[in-house]
Amino acid sequence: MVPSNHAPIPELYVSPEAAKALKNDAGAMPSWDLSARQICDLELLMNGGFYPLKGFLTEADYNGVVHNMRTADGTLWPMPVTLDVSEAFAEKVEPGTDIALRDAEGVILAVMSVTDKWTPNKAIEAEKVFGADDLAHPAVNYLHNQAGKVYLGGPVKGLQAPVHYDFRSRRDTPNELRAYFKKLGWQRIVAFQTRNPLHRAHQELTFRAAKEAQANLLIHPVVGMTKPGDVDHFTRVRCYEAVLDQYPQSTTHLSLLNLAMRMGGPREALWHAIIRKNHGLTHFIVGRDHAGPGKNSAGKDFYDPYAAQVLVAEHQKEIGIEMVDFKQMVYVQERAQYFPVDEVPEGTTVLDISGTELRRRLREGLEIPEWFSFPEVVKQLRRTSPARDKQGFTVFFTGLSGSGKSTIANALMVKLMEMGGRPVTLLDGDVVRKHLSSELGFSKEHRDINIKRIGYVASEITKNGGIAICAPIAPYTATRRAVREMIENYGAFIEVHVATSVEECERRDRKGLYKLAREGKIKEFTGISDPYEIPTKAELVVETENAEVDNCAQQVILKLESMGLIKA
Repeated sequence: MVPSNHAPIPELYVSPEAAKALKNDAGAMPSWDLSARQICDLELLMNGGFYPLKGFLTEADYNGVVHNMRTADGTLWPMPVTLDVSEAFAEKVEPGTDIALRDAEGVILAVMSVTDKWTPNKAIEAEKVFGADDLAHPAVNYLHNQAGKVYLGGPVKGLQAPVHYDFRSRRDTPNELRAYFKKLGWQRIVAFQTRNPLHRAHQELTFRAAKEAQANLLIHPVVGMTKPGDVDHFTRVRCYEAVLDQYPQSTTHLSLLNLAMRMGGPREALWHAIIRKNHGLTHFIVGRDHAGPGKNSAGKDFYDPYAAQVLVAEHQKEIGIEMVDFKQMVYVQERAQYFPVDEVPEGTTVLDISGTELRRRLREGLEIPEWFSFPEVVKQLRRTSPARDKQGFTVFFTGLSGSGKSTIANALMVKLMEMGGRPVTLLDGDVVRKHLSSELGFSKEHRDINIKRIGYVASEITKNGGIAICAPIAPYTATRRAVREMIENYGAFIEVHVATSVEECERRDRKGLYKLAREGKIKEFTGISDPYEIPTKAELVVETENAEVDNCAQQVILKLESMGLIKA
C-alpha cells in the first residue's frame, strides 16, 4: 500500500482544455484584481494546501469557522479564508455570478462561482479568531483598515498558478513534496515552520525534534506575507541556503511555503498543522509563542506562550499529524551548548539574544557571537541591515493645516543636505497634490489615497538609501500606520507630530482656508468639520507656538542623532 502521505491530494485545477475555454469566457465576466494576501490564499486553495476547502468560505462555513473552528459540515478548519471585496465591486455581483480572479498584472488565475455575498461583523471575527478586537494585532488592523467590507464565497476553478520568479527550485506544491518523499522513501517527516532567519538555537531545536520523532526534516519557511517589520523573504531564504550545509543532506529538505500568515497564535498553529498534513508531513514542530504577533495595546502578550501547543495537541489525532512540542532553547555558557529552558542545569549561566537585541547589534554594527548565529547568516543579515547611519529613512510630519509642517520640513531638508551623504527628497502635501494627486478631491477616501501615494514614494526612496521628508496633514491613525508599515520594511520611520492647536492654526491662516471652512465654503476641513486623530505614539512631538523654525528643525536633527540615523 502507498502511505497516505505519499498519495496525491486533490487539487482545484481544471484540465488545460477547460482552462482555455474558461479564459475565453472570462472576458465577459466581472474581474477582481487580487491583493497579495488573496493571491497567497488562492494558490494554496488551488494546489491542495488548503484541502478540503474547494473555494473561499461560504457564509455558513465562515460563521462556523469563526465561532467554533469548523465548517458547516463539521470539518475542522480554524482560520477564515475569505474573498473580501469593495462595496462598489460587490454591487456588480450576485450569487450565481462567475467572476474572474486576476493577479496584479491582470493575468487570470481562476474563476470563482459566487454562491454567497454578505457583510461580516468584523469586530466579532476579530474577537473570536484573534482573541481581541485590538488594532495592535496586525491581522485585526488588516481586517478593519485594509480588507474590503463585503465577503464573497463560492467554489474556485483553478486555471494557472501564480508565477514566482524567485527561488523557483525551492517552491514545492503539496503533491510535489509528496512525490519527493515517495521517491526518497521518507515515511516520517517532521516540519519546521519559521518566518525568521535560522540561528543556532533553531538548528539545535530541529536536530532534537527530528531525533525525538525519528523522522526526516523538512525546513518549511513562510515566504508569503508575515508580520510587518519582519526580515524580507529574499534575505531569509539566502540565510536558509547558507546554513543547509550544517544539516545532513540525506535527511533534510528545504521547501518554501507561499502562505499569508495572520499571526493568529493557537488557531494559526492548528491551521499550520493542517496545511503541513496536506503537504505530506507526519510530524510538526510547535514551539514557544507559535505565530504570536507580539504585544497588545496594554503591552501584554496576545497569547499564552504555550497555548498553541495545547490546542494542536487537542486536535492532532483528528488532523492526522503528530505534534513535536518544544520549549525555548537557551545557550548555557559553562556547557557551551543549548538546552531547553526548563532543562538548564542548576547554577549555570544562561545566555540569550532577543530579536530586538539582534536588530540593535545589526543596526549599530556590533558583534554577534558565534554561539548565537552562524557567520554565514550574520553576513547575509548585514548585507540587508547596514548600520543605521547608512540606511535610508523617512521623516513623516503630521499636523493641522497651518501648523508649520512644511516650514519645518524645508528647514530640515536644508540641514540634512548641508550634512551630505544621502540624497534628500521633500514630499510636501501641496506639491504632491499638484504633481501626483491632481485628480483627487478631499473626501476621506481620496485623502487616504493621497497619503498612501506619498508613503509609497517615500518607501522607494528609503529602500534605495535616501532620506524622504513628508509633510502632509495625514489626519487618520490607520492611514499613518499603513504608511509606517510600508516604510519600515526598508528603513526607519520617524513620525513627527507638529502639535499646533487649531486656535493657533486658525489665527495664522495664511491661505484663508479656516475662514472659508467656518463659512461652510470648504467641506470636510480637518480640525473644523472633519476630525484630526492625534498621534499617540509619535517618535517626536514638536510645539511650534512661540518657537523658532530653526529650533523645531534642530529638535528633529537631535532625534535622528539619538536614533543613530545621522552621526553627531
